Amino acid sequence: MKNPDMHCTLSIVVPVYRSAAILSLLVETIQQEMRAANLLDSFELLLVNDASPDNSWQVIRKLATQYPFVKGISLRRNFGQHNATMAGMNHAIGDIVVIMDDDLQHPPEAIIRMIGAINEGYDVCYTHYLNRQHATWKKLGSRFNDLVATRLLGKPKGLYLSSFKAIRKKVVEEVIKYNGPYAYLDGLILDVTQSITTINIEHEARHEGEGNYNLRRSLSLWLKMATSFSVFPLRMASFMGFILAGFSMMMIGYVAVQKMLHPEISAGWTSLIATILLIGGIQTLCIGMVGEYLGRTYLKLNGKPQFVVASRTWKEST
Repeated sequence: MKNPDMHCTLSIVVPVYRSAAILSLLVETIQQEMRAANLLDSFELLLVNDASPDNSWQVIRKLATQYPFVKGISLRRNFGQHNATMAGMNHAIGDIVVIMDDDLQHPPEAIIRMIGAINEGYDVCYTHYLNRQHATWKKLGSRFNDLVATRLLGKPKGLYLSSFKAIRKKVVEEVIKYNGPYAYLDGLILDVTQSITTINIEHEARHEGEGNYNLRRSLSLWLKMATSFSVFPLRMASFMGFILAGFSMMMIGYVAVQKMLHPEISAGWTSLIATILLIGGIQTLCIGMVGEYLGRTYLKLNGKPQFVVASRTWKEST
């Protein structure tokens, strides 16, 4: 067994959902890479079960008995990938924390290069996929998300916000101070530091099953980013209101002039309905945006938890 007093250089945090069939291979592959880098006795692997409906937790518990570096955390319900990652980061003790997915699309051999980038002085090292193994709609969505994140979060242009990244412990300590229910990890990182670099990696094909992010979850993540770390959408709502007010004034003037010049013109049903629909649509959009902000504020003030740990595979020292 690993000496509990031994210094931990690296923590690897993996949120787990529907991955029972590939967890053993993931752990074995990471073990091989850590052994090759002489880090086998100074790293930990935290597998965070996000209330997976399969037997992932049973597999994690078994792996924790087989491998001394494996630590398992099980959440009481499904909180989502970013919240599960935050749960793992709250328990990580390494000088460097690596975040990666559970499907082996993130090659473990890239971890050593990411550690090297952090040791060069950077706070965060993201990975850039050379050959993304994602569906077309996900690629298009990522491009849109990239544009929005650049505007809303102040993301450096060209930086891809990959879920495979390495973070310095001091940055992790600042990030986990956020206790709100809607965690968006990349937004929190960009709030803390701009000392960021990137390495290129090969994106592997998923070894088992299908990805867990569907369109609904992707839209939910985008809303989380848009409304949790910027007031830009509210400013856009105000801007649209000003534009609509100006447009309405011009239309009122145009209709009045036309009526004076051509008294025989009757009021147009089409133009009336079109105007009502335009104003109603923009008003509904703006009210919905305000409601999204108010709803998130309400839930945070009422103490909606970011995550709740049901059990762990180890006992914390007192």
